[in-house]
Amino acid sequence: MRTGLICKKLGMSRLYTEDGIHTPVTILHLDNCHVVSTKTKEKDGYNSVQLGVGNITEKNLSKPMKGHFKKNNITAKAKLSEFRVTEENLLENGSELSASHFIDGQFIDVSGVSIGKGFAGAMKRHNFGGLRASHGVSISHRSHGSTGQCQDPGKVFKGKKMAGHMGAANVTVQNLKVVKTESDEGYIYVKGAVPGPKGSWVLLKDSVKKSLPADIPLPAALKGTKEEIKNNESVSDEPISEKNIESSENNGDSNES
Repeated sequence: MRTGLICKKLGMSRLYTEDGIHTPVTILHLDNCHVVSTKTKEKDGYNSVQLGVGNITEKNLSKPMKGHFKKNNITAKAKLSEFRVTEENLLENGSELSASHFIDGQFIDVSGVSIGKGFAGAMKRHNFGGLRASHGVSISHRSHGSTGQCQDPGKVFKGKKMAGHMGAANVTVQNLKVVKTESDEGYIYVKGAVPGPKGSWVLLKDSVKKSLPADIPLPAALKGTKEEIKNNESVSDEPISEKNIESSENNGDSNES
């Protein structure tokens, strides 16, 4: 069991094949997805990986969260989520995951918070048929009708389908196909619709009802370890001095000769 990914839903589009057949896809963006912390069975009772994505200013964090990020030497993240993994699929803190974690043609499960609809009636919320449009029905055409029996049991049972808050609930859509991935840009194209509005966070996991492909990256598709990221940042942040310029010019002259 591998870790999943946290992506931002950008919207829907379509992709065309070479035969001219179009496929409706949802575009998901993976940006700066790092391993914030890990839990082991020996210490915590189970194995898991906590991922973080997005950027947030530290002044908007509580003191416990500031300490959590400082302890693991990770910049503040806007969204955190924990994924259960097996022991052999544990990752090192600070590792950055790539969009190639899921391969083309793979099936995944996508979880998100559905779009909120507010207070909705029984016809919209539960697909009730409503009352008759005429012949004795007065201003009750869209009502849900009777909600109980008589003096016995004398109550409305829990779970009765009635009007109420619709949407804004955790929804998981299973067996969505990954049409295409762009690891450099961090885009994942998933066939079909994904729960949630534009700009919302969604969780991607390997499908529980489909077998994993043979060429799946294990334990995960990483952009680089924590040490490699630090080394790259130190090299990129190094100021350009005149000595470096002169040495590079001398090397170029020697190569030409």
